[in-house]
Amino acid sequence: MTGVGPVDPAIVRVGFIGLGNVGGKLAGSLLRNGVSVVALDLDAARVDHFVALGAVAAESPIAVTEQCDVVITCLPSPMASAAVMEADDGVIAGLRPGTVWMEMSTTDSAEIARLGALVAGAGGAAVDCPVSGGCHRAATGNISIFAGTDRPTFERVLPLLTILGRRVLHTGDLGSASVLKVATNYLATANLIAVTEALTTMTAAGVDLATTYEAFRISSGNSFVHETEGQVILNGGRDISFTMDLVLKDIGLFQDIADAAGVPLEMNPMMINIFNDAAARYGDREWSPNVIRRLEDATGVSVTAPGFPAELFDDEPEEAGAEIIVRR
Repeated sequence: MTGVGPVDPAIVRVGFIGLGNVGGKLAGSLLRNGVSVVALDLDAARVDHFVALGAVAAESPIAVTEQCDVVITCLPSPMASAAVMEADDGVIAGLRPGTVWMEMSTTDSAEIARLGALVAGAGGAAVDCPVSGGCHRAATGNISIFAGTDRPTFERVLPLLTILGRRVLHTGDLGSASVLKVATNYLATANLIAVTEALTTMTAAGVDLATTYEAFRISSGNSFVHETEGQVILNGGRDISFTMDLVLKDIGLFQDIADAAGVPLEMNPMMINIFNDAAARYGDREWSPNVIRRLEDATGVSVTAPGFPAELFDDEPEEAGAEIIVRR
């Protein structure tokens, strides 16, 4: 992959904290496109990998922030983000007037608002900008990004967002992107459970699974989850770089939003129960598509078929991103 074009000269250096399954791929897009990156992760081997690619290592969040115009965090939980932001050697302690903090984790909108106020109090600006579309698209810069912040700040970081992703949607004020991201993860989870039930039922009924996959793909029953996660389910490896504890975090956050809004959800509490049971059986860090093992165990069938990939790859060429304009 050769990148998508020159970097906006207004963005001099970007700090990236959290080089895990998603963050590492996003940071790779920055480096691939010529952005100067200062990297930090609890795993020193991850940092060393990015230093070999041209990044600069930092020893603490404050050290990242003191060197950068923009600081990105991509971390597994709201608690982790709060620790990185508020520690004595955290991001907020190193903020200079005009620094932008971009939170790319999937997190709680109230927590974003709280930390954003602290950032603003230190003279900086905050953006919540979670991604959606899978790790394979994060790797190529073709993922979608929601961005919640005031319009001037959005326009300031848009050149950076269009390197990180292909479709960029300004969702409104700070926190709005996180609310929408949690909703999209709820929908993805609902699709995943439906796909596992449909595939298991077809297996038990004796229908060829390769034919089943194509039938679902070309029909009204198709979904992004079927086309992507359906393949690694049928492979049997079921590695989509997303684990059961993360699903439970996301649909738990969605439940909190619904409860606060007074919406009496019916499906989501059932989904929480399903994933709680799966996590208890197979472990919090089991790949999320292995929720299907509950059905395989109950029926004695194996929902696998030859010819499906063990890992997802984005075969679309990397393209420069652009803002998605909302129809009014």
